[in-house]
Order: sequence, then C-alpha cells, then structure tokens
Amino acid sequence: MTAAATVAAPAVTTIAVERVSKWLGPVVALSDVSFAIGPGVTALLGPNGAGKSTLLRILCGLTTPSQGTVRVLGANPRTDLALRRRVGLVPQQENLFEQLPALEIVTLSAGLHEVADRAEAARRALGLVALDPEDGRPVRTYSKGMRQRVKVAAAMVHNPEVVILDEPLEGLDPRQRLRMIELFVELGSQGRTVLVSSHVLDEVERFGSQVLVLGQGRLAASGDFRDIRDLMDERPHRLRLRASDARRLAAALMAGGTVVGTHLESEESVVVDTTFVSAFRRAVARAAAAEGVRLLEITPLDDDLDSVFRYLVGPGGRGPERPRRAGSPGPEPRPGSARSGGR
Repeated sequence: MTAAATVAAPAVTTIAVERVSKWLGPVVALSDVSFAIGPGVTALLGPNGAGKSTLLRILCGLTTPSQGTVRVLGANPRTDLALRRRVGLVPQQENLFEQLPALEIVTLSAGLHEVADRAEAARRALGLVALDPEDGRPVRTYSKGMRQRVKVAAAMVHNPEVVILDEPLEGLDPRQRLRMIELFVELGSQGRTVLVSSHVLDEVERFGSQVLVLGQGRLAASGDFRDIRDLMDERPHRLRLRASDARRLAAALMAGGTVVGTHLESEESVVVDTTFVSAFRRAVARAAAAEGVRLLEITPLDDDLDSVFRYLVGPGGRGPERPRRAGSPGPEPRPGSARSGGR
C-alpha cells in the first residue's frame, strides 16, 4: 500500500467526491480528486495554490466541476437549492458589509437562510464566537481576527449540518485561535461535518487526525495522518534515543541491522533511522541490556503531520507531480491540458 492510498471510508458519508477535475482555461486546478468523509472534523491541508479553495467552492455549489461528481448530504450542491440551508460556508475572502455592525450582518445571513427568529439566532451565533452582539461599531473598525469571527457566526447562524471553512484562523491571535479550534471540535462532536482548510500544520493537528492532503491539484492522501505515515514503509522512521552511553547503544543497533543510520548528538543522545519500527522497538531494549547501557527515553521525531506533509507534497515526495502547463510532456488528465496547482 502506498502513501497516496486512502484509508477506510467513513461509516456514514456526508460528503462524497468522485473523480473531480476543474479546468481554468489551460490550467488544471483539480485533477481526478476522489474522497469520502463523514461527521466530525476533517482538515483539508495543502500549500497555497494546492486547489483547496477551488474544491471548497465546488462543495458549496459556487462553481461546477469540469468532470466528476460531488454529493453533499446526498444532493448535488450546484442544483439542489434546499441544500444551501443545510451547509454553512466561511470563505477566505473578505465579504462583509463593512459599514454595518456585526449583529446586522449575522441577522442578514439568518434572513437569507430563512431562519425563524433571526435576531435571536444572530445573537446566539455571535456568542459562539465570543463577540458582543451589542457592539454597535461597524465591522470596518474590527481587527482581522474579529472580522473572521463575524464570518464564522454568519456561517453558523442557521445551525448547518455541514460547515465548510476556508482558512478560518487567519488573522486570529493565539487565544482566539484556541477558542475557534475548540468550537470546531465541539461542532464535530455534535455530529456535524466540519471541513476546515489550512496550510498551517500545527493548527491542523489540533483539529484532529483526519486529513485530506492536496498538492498541485491532486489528492496526495486522505485519512488519519498517523495511519498515512505508517504506510510509508520505504521511508526510514527517525527517533531520538537518550541513554547513558548513546554511542555504544547506536553501534550495537547498527551491528544488529535494526537501524540504517545514526547521528550522535551528545554522549547521551543519538538520532537513529529505521525502516523496521516494530523490530527496532523490540531490539533496542535487548541491545541496551546486552551493552550495559541505561535506556532513558525514546522520542519519535517524524510521527507527526509535518513529516507526512513534507513527504507527500515536498520536493522528492510521493505526492503530485510538479506543475505543468499545456504542451508539457507527461500524462495529462485532459487532452491538451496539464496539471498545475490552483486555489
């Protein structure tokens, strides 16, 4: 199984994307993307230009795929207008009436979604994002982080089943980011489907472990990022060992064939690379005992999202190929066109 393979499908599918491509003139923004997600929080991860915003616009029905099919809650988001009352969108772009106060903006959103008690719903939504509904200042006086929270409140005012957020934490201070992350996780625990795009790795890890990794318009991987990391069998795992005599322990492990490389940091610390994690974990304790070395600590150095991301979409990784434009050599998803990233 390769790193680009998907892991198990969700028990309940709320968003299904099958072989979706999107062409913008000669540029391919998305190429043959397929995945299925269910309730809970899923992070859409990728660098700027990976195609994240294009994909989210398709899921909300704001644009159509050039080919392939999309279903959100079993419906076509482009043609089923009733679906829009069940989906909330936080776009990346600033789209607020800046001369209005936050309460009026969110009340207006409630009206567009035909919410019964618009004012009460707007107050409740602003409370969710820790904004004062009585603040009568126009939002043009708000900070970037406050405007972001107004956008989230406007997307949540009609109590949607699916929440799609495009870089919602941009501009928030650390305390605000933590509050928003807690809100997204809470929404997911309520059984809603929350799809959050980001290019900031430490943010994504706080959302949870379910990720979709986009690079150059292609889906590089999907599922639990720890499971994805485990699929990378041919790439050595890196661990730091702390021991009373790190040099002697490293030599014993190299002689035993369970590590393929070492880097001595100090007399008590060595970084090792191994392609056989299970065998290594069994062998390291035996080697330490045999050498009379006290093993103090084992710390994985690449068992995180940053490692997965760099491996999948970085130079030399297993992810999508480098961008091409029309006329470039190589396999093409559409005659006369070529792969390239796009937002």
